[in-house]
Amino acid sequence: MNNWFTQLFTSHSIAQTVLLFGLVISVGIWLGRLKIAGISLGVTWVLFTGMFLSYLGITVDEKTEHFLKEFGLVLFVYSIGLQVGPGFFASLKKYALNNNLLAVITVSSGVLITVILFYISGNHITIMAGIMSGAVTNTPGLAAAQAAVSDLNITGTDKTLITLAYAVAYPFGVFGIIASLLLLKKIWRINIPEQQELHRRLNALRSNKPVSHHYNLENTMLIGQPLIKLFEMLKEKIIVSRMLHQGQIITPTPHTILAEHDVLLIVASKKESEQLKLIVGSYSEINLKDIEDSDLIARTIIVTKKSVTHKRLGDLPVLNQQNFTMTRLNRAGIEMVPHGDIFLQLGDSIKVVGTEAGVQIVSDALGNSLKKLDAPDLAPIFIGIVLGVILGSIPFHFPGMPVAVKIGMAGGPLIVALLLSRFGNVFYLNNYTTNSANLMIRELGITLFLAAVGLSSGKNLSVAFADGKGFYWIIMGIAITVIPLLIAGLIARKFFRKTYFEICGLLAGASTDPPALAFATKLAGSDIPSITYATVYPITMILRIVAAQILILFFS
Repeated sequence: MNNWFTQLFTSHSIAQTVLLFGLVISVGIWLGRLKIAGISLGVTWVLFTGMFLSYLGITVDEKTEHFLKEFGLVLFVYSIGLQVGPGFFASLKKYALNNNLLAVITVSSGVLITVILFYISGNHITIMAGIMSGAVTNTPGLAAAQAAVSDLNITGTDKTLITLAYAVAYPFGVFGIIASLLLLKKIWRINIPEQQELHRRLNALRSNKPVSHHYNLENTMLIGQPLIKLFEMLKEKIIVSRMLHQGQIITPTPHTILAEHDVLLIVASKKESEQLKLIVGSYSEINLKDIEDSDLIARTIIVTKKSVTHKRLGDLPVLNQQNFTMTRLNRAGIEMVPHGDIFLQLGDSIKVVGTEAGVQIVSDALGNSLKKLDAPDLAPIFIGIVLGVILGSIPFHFPGMPVAVKIGMAGGPLIVALLLSRFGNVFYLNNYTTNSANLMIRELGITLFLAAVGLSSGKNLSVAFADGKGFYWIIMGIAITVIPLLIAGLIARKFFRKTYFEICGLLAGASTDPPALAFATKLAGSDIPSITYATVYPITMILRIVAAQILILFFS
């Protein structure tokens, strides 16, 4: 009995792989619940648990391990992209330039420190490229450096040392990134609940989500004109959800003739609300929502019918009725004014004001069946993953570089997920997942990735430390990890007024480090770090790959 039980843990097989991954993940997650001095490293303990078993000599099949690592990473970044996509495109308009400038500062300062350490230490540049890639937890950068070494046929060093240097620096790179976030938290004396409240207030200020106000019709130029005349005078879309018209509360149409003493309940952006005071009239003290003898009701309808997601809202005849008005559309936490050019997406929630019969028309047209959303459609998700892998595998050739650059298995799926979360419905790809389903995919992906990295890297520690060189690699790796992050973090705080949670996501993205993102997201209790992470990740991934190759090309 002891023989078969021992072989189950030590002999390579599918059962052994499943057993060890399950053991590493479960123990790592349990350890992640422990707090030391009020701090928990969370899911990162999965990495350390895997490293410990690997250090003891327990291994799994190399090809299976590599597959699980890459597949886990793809699942993690793809789910992140789907979740933060709508917010990502909104953030591009305001914060992308600043965020990516900070990412460039992080990458370039890391390269500069690597070059300085190269001259001080006397190590071969291939070893330094491996240390740098491990220190910033960037596997595609390692692959790019290895390709450059092979293509240039570099001699004078053991080519396996680049991988060993990467493996030694990697785990300390993960810990160094998280330690940097904690150090900044300590320096700035960050109070997490206060930061969460700060973001709640900032979101209210920064948000361009619609607000509603009652207006007295005082502009004599509009009296006797159809309501559409008001729409034509504004640059942005507005909604007149209710209207006190000739003694009755109605849901007006664009052809309703405006009359003296009308009161309009208008939903518009904050910017347009101020403009409406000049065009329509002053705020009214009458609240149309509180008038009890009105037969109008308000209800939130969820889009669950696929057939309405491939057409413009204005092209759906059933929704061009007079006894209801769609006043707000909420998509992934972002509110907007619904208008005829919008393509609906599964999971959109729409607030509708109208008669009981009118609201029921909208409910029947849009589906409003939450049970249909409980089971996600996996086909579009895997189609997106396929497209992401293809994109990540496309070689990009830059002048003067002997090897092509690829954005890799992480960059490609992330970019495709971001695009599909925003534009997928146009191409009949509904990538909607519930928050719980998305979180499940995300956690599964990151734990598989960390377990695979741990089980593959722990065994190299004893080899690297045999003659003491591993300690020097670790010290140099920590310098390459921590110093650029502290510099970028301080600049982001002082000159760009970034919040702590935004900086956490930015630094995790500038390090292309999913474990740090998982740590920051758990710390924030929201997806705020994920948005800044996704903003800088694509450009950072490309810069990390190019930087690794430049080191080999210019200093070998």
